[in-house]
Amino acid sequence: MTDLVRMLLATLPAVGFFVISSSGTTFAEDWGGIEPGLTPMQEVRERFGAPSKETHEKVEGYNTTEWVYEDTRAPGGIKRMTVSFGLLTPQGYKPTLVRVLRLEPQSMVFGRATVIQGFGVPDAISVQNDQEIFFYKSGLLAVIDKDGVEAVLLTFTPPQPGASPPASAPAAPKR
Repeated sequence: MTDLVRMLLATLPAVGFFVISSSGTTFAEDWGGIEPGLTPMQEVRERFGAPSKETHEKVEGYNTTEWVYEDTRAPGGIKRMTVSFGLLTPQGYKPTLVRVLRLEPQSMVFGRATVIQGFGVPDAISVQNDQEIFFYKSGLLAVIDKDGVEAVLLTFTPPQPGASPPASAPAAPKR
């Protein structure tokens, strides 16, 4: 497992904030019209309605919000969608911007091949707890089940430093 992927996986669940690079254009992955680093809270509410659960927490001194959509409030094909708000940018803290989007799909909605067809060959692949993890510099981490058949978690973040447009990003060979 690369040090970068190990670090991201270790810190992602408890991450405070991602900083978006102020130089150049960034290209983030999005899903359902939600693009971390760009989509405001109001657009999420307009698109998906009120969440099933809303929590507020102070992280690194900043007020953050998390919305969970599950059961009948989750989008079709998704068991649970979690949207975390509050992003530290070079222009300051933006409490209503999407920081992280996590999708827990229903079975066979995002097969391994579907993830690769939809998002391209990963920039890096690692294995943790007998599960492959696809890392995309454009801001996606996809956790594949132990059988290697389908994604069990898709986590969308702002693009990682040095990310290129998705179509031109070179793919790392599978180890």
